[in-house]
Amino acid sequence: MNARQPQSRLAAYGGLGLPLAALGLPLTVFLPPFYAQMPGLNTGLVGVLILAARLFDVITDPIIGTLSDRTSPRFGRRRLYIAAGTPILLLAAWFLFVPGEAVGANYLLIWSMAAYLGWTLIYLPYTTLGAELSSDYDERSRITAWREGFFVLGTLVAIVLPATTARLADGQGASLAAIAWFLMIVLPLAVGLLLWRVPEPAGAASVVPWADSARLLAGNRPFRRLLIAYLLNGAANGLPAALFLFFVQAVLGASQAIAGLFLGIYFLSAVAGLPVWFAIGRHWSKHRLWCASMAFVSAVFVFTITLSDNHYSMVAYGLICVLGGSCLGVDQAAAASIQADVIDEDTAAGGDGRAGLYFGLWGMATKLAFAIALGVAYPLLWLAGFEAGQPNDATALWMLSLLYGLLPVAIKLGVIPLMWRFPLDRARHAELQRQIGRAASGADGQNQSRSESA
Repeated sequence: MNARQPQSRLAAYGGLGLPLAALGLPLTVFLPPFYAQMPGLNTGLVGVLILAARLFDVITDPIIGTLSDRTSPRFGRRRLYIAAGTPILLLAAWFLFVPGEAVGANYLLIWSMAAYLGWTLIYLPYTTLGAELSSDYDERSRITAWREGFFVLGTLVAIVLPATTARLADGQGASLAAIAWFLMIVLPLAVGLLLWRVPEPAGAASVVPWADSARLLAGNRPFRRLLIAYLLNGAANGLPAALFLFFVQAVLGASQAIAGLFLGIYFLSAVAGLPVWFAIGRHWSKHRLWCASMAFVSAVFVFTITLSDNHYSMVAYGLICVLGGSCLGVDQAAAASIQADVIDEDTAAGGDGRAGLYFGLWGMATKLAFAIALGVAYPLLWLAGFEAGQPNDATALWMLSLLYGLLPVAIKLGVIPLMWRFPLDRARHAELQRQIGRAASGADGQNQSRSESA
């Protein structure tokens, strides 16, 4: 499908990103500190529990991706799993965001695992469907830009809604409950709109034997390089996300309301920055655009290690949020668009629509990266003596600044040389499309000859 998608279809497709993002930010940023302050839990234990839940989530990605590839397309290979994951995610999100007073480690572990499973059942087929809506190099960027734009809007909801609720009710629990109610209403509506308005492209279930599937994966050089880059970049993005609330409150001395303001500035900058970055890189290959955004955000974000509890640092951090946030949309959209292009290498080599497997492996890499980031950062903070919501000494605060500001920059600077000479550029993608077109024409010709002979 190379035709330009109508905006109404893109809105219906991208709209599901709104409630998913409204859940994603609290799961990453707000929920771990919330549970870390509960009786019987601490920062180190919460980090280990979420690491365990994420490791379970890592395993489910390639399984669900492969199953969706091999599902009969009568209802839709991707749409079936999106519909199935919705009630699971809603139930788990409610129990996570509206816990009772006496909850412990088992409660957090079980409902985190259930939430991640529901998320994967929806998100993985959802992103795979976006890759299958078009085979055009630039149209894929347009589709992912719509999705990432709604993701940013959903993230803003996750920031504004708790801040508004906090004025009406005391405590972070009330803010998390407001997000839960938002999901109960908006997620089913967004899923229903997508199932109604976004048809799946025609295609049969994958029948490539497992041995051939493994051979094709092993021979896909761009896939291997992108997988490593995606893993590393995911860790670099996961560290600041997991430590944001700790950093703003403990290092900058800001309240949770000010933290919400910083998040709002960051994600509004992402909305404004996405079209600017795509205009700058209009004639670039996507991997060069991605590298440029990583270099820019690294040059900006490294200054967070110089900040402390004073007025000038608050102003400086606001500027960092503006400049760094402007790169967020293109960082996500360019990488996702490259993923779709890499699948064409597989198709040209003899694959048959196994996008679910590829997105499952990329999802596995992303979640593994975040699990490692959280599982390493939280215990290190605990060993350094850091306590959530309590005064901390210089050693604990320095460890927090190091993990939040310096380590992510070092990781991103390692990803740039890995992707700068990425072999799948505009010219290579055009050649792949010609190969796939010739193969499809040959298959159609053989089928027609068989029909005439019969």
